[in-house]
Amino acid sequence: MSTVAVIAIVIGALIVLAIVVSAVRRARSRREFAEVQGEAQHQDARHHRERAEDSRTEAAIAEERAERAKVEAELNEERADQREQELGRNN
Repeated sequence: MSTVAVIAIVIGALIVLAIVVSAVRRARSRREFAEVQGEAQHQDARHHRERAEDSRTEAAIAEERAERAKVEAELNEERADQREQELGRNN
């Protein structure tokens, strides 16, 4: 074989090797990106679940406050009725 043919084969092999290495790196990069993107989506879902739980908690607190206000209003109404009855008896 001539020296030129050997050099051409070696250069061709190096080019093929460089293409294979580049393809492997690109595939690894895509895989890592997919993992990072998947984790980001999981974190986003967790964030939305946490916000939903916070909203439920706030709603429960608001319901409790509304119930307390209702009870207080009823108590005030009873007190007003008692006062009116006392005033009616005193006249």
